[in-house]
Amino acid sequence: MLAALSIRDIVLIDKLDLEFGEGLSALTGETGAGKSILLDALSLALGGRGDASLVRRGAEQGQVTASFELAPEHPVFALLSENGIAIEDSVLILRRLQGNDGRSRAFINDMSVSVQLLREVGRALVEIHGQHDERALIDPSGHRDLVDAFGGLERDAAKVAACYEAWADADAARLRHESEVAAARANADYLAHALEELQKLAPEAGEEEILSSRRQLMMNAEKIAAELDEAMDALQGEGTAGARLASALRRIERQAATAGADASSPFAAVADALERVLSETENARGRIEEALAATAFEPGDLERTEERLFALRALARKHRVQVDALPALQEKLEADLAAITTSESKAAELAKAAEQARAAYEQAALALSKARAKAAKKLDKDVAGELPPLKLEKARFVTKVDTVGIEEGGPSGVDRIAFFVAANPGTDPGPMMKVASGGELARFILALKVVLASRGSAPTLIFDEVESGVGGATAAAVGERLAGLGERVQVLAVTHAPQVAALARGHLRIAKEAVPTAKGEAMTTRVAVLKDEERREEVARMLAGQTITDEARAAADRLMRKSA
Repeated sequence: MLAALSIRDIVLIDKLDLEFGEGLSALTGETGAGKSILLDALSLALGGRGDASLVRRGAEQGQVTASFELAPEHPVFALLSENGIAIEDSVLILRRLQGNDGRSRAFINDMSVSVQLLREVGRALVEIHGQHDERALIDPSGHRDLVDAFGGLERDAAKVAACYEAWADADAARLRHESEVAAARANADYLAHALEELQKLAPEAGEEEILSSRRQLMMNAEKIAAELDEAMDALQGEGTAGARLASALRRIERQAATAGADASSPFAAVADALERVLSETENARGRIEEALAATAFEPGDLERTEERLFALRALARKHRVQVDALPALQEKLEADLAAITTSESKAAELAKAAEQARAAYEQAALALSKARAKAAKKLDKDVAGELPPLKLEKARFVTKVDTVGIEEGGPSGVDRIAFFVAANPGTDPGPMMKVASGGELARFILALKVVLASRGSAPTLIFDEVESGVGGATAAAVGERLAGLGERVQVLAVTHAPQVAALARGHLRIAKEAVPTAKGEAMTTRVAVLKDEERREEVARMLAGQTITDEARAAADRLMRKSA
């Protein structure tokens, strides 16, 4: 419920702090006292349209803060969570700053939010019915949800929404596949030709680098071979260093044997060193021979290597890919062509799945539509029972249900639902907003809220002069119904009817007051919380006018005793 409202520098209000309780609270005061300003301020905190004209003259900005105490399971917490706002307790504080330059800022529990989110949260917390109506029951976009809430059909509606989503997904998959296959078929000849070229060339991963290196080697093979031959000549043949070293080793070995030298003699160490040098020389000669073999190519090898390398690069340019990507491209083209040949069976599977999903949606939507029609009839009957006491005994309330085809349906089903009324006999029902007068509209809404009670209702309901245009017994009936609603949800009633005010648990009197300023006097709106004797005096004033008589006080006592 709305626990507190704090207003600073809004129109005629300089500073105002109010607390509200459960049940029905009456807001009374003379015409022009500022009741509308109070509702304008609350609407601002709930995300209503801001305007520089709302800021009190001389102030840079106005501020309105509304505090709510809610049950932990209230749906508004899920809405906040979806928008990344975590609330640790069940207290919710909405705050709006309105600058005199027209700009405004919105906060929820001191976290900056968009005005749009503030408005969504505000609509979940408060309904204002009457001349300041912002959500109310006159907007047909919410009528279907109210019928579902009245009939207890929320679970069925959720099932329809899930079936619709499944149908939409299945049909999207079918259409997507058909589009892909159609595009593939249109390019089938091209795909086949391109694939034939790739299969004929048979590219391999990493082949470009291998061919490029081999081509470079063959182009320099003659020069490399000449250098290798020169190195080989230096290692072998008569008069080379290797030949002289071998001759020297033999002589040293003979001398060592003649002298009888053992393994530790200097001759043995020299012989070992010379053997190692000769071994490395032999190893180097082997490596040169291997290199010479690598430079030996068949005639035409260079030409064939260049032809393949250039063919690979030309095909890569044609398809605008790297040479190493050609094998992957070949696999893709093979898959695309295979998809065309297997598309008929897959298309049939997807079409069958889409048709099954459509049938499931149709079944769920038509069952919900039937249940809605039944709930709508009961709603009409229950609302009709509330109209006579509200001086609407000749009026009719009709829940108009138009059912469209399955193809025109949506996640909410196949029903278009709107509340129609006929205020006078002999007239055709029409939309409430267009047909009913201001007072009639407020009473139709009150009758609906009484019937709907806590189903599909915000935790706080505000009725602005709902008794307008009636008096006496009808005003008393209005008050009784507001008090009855107050047993289920919090109700604030801006009223001029003493019959309504007398039934309220809480009573706030709104009045204008002149306050001194540097430039003289300025009018300011004040709100007083009335108790006991003050309440009786206010109800008596509402009965008698400015001059309160003993008869008015006695009448006020009688009215207030009825509420006790």
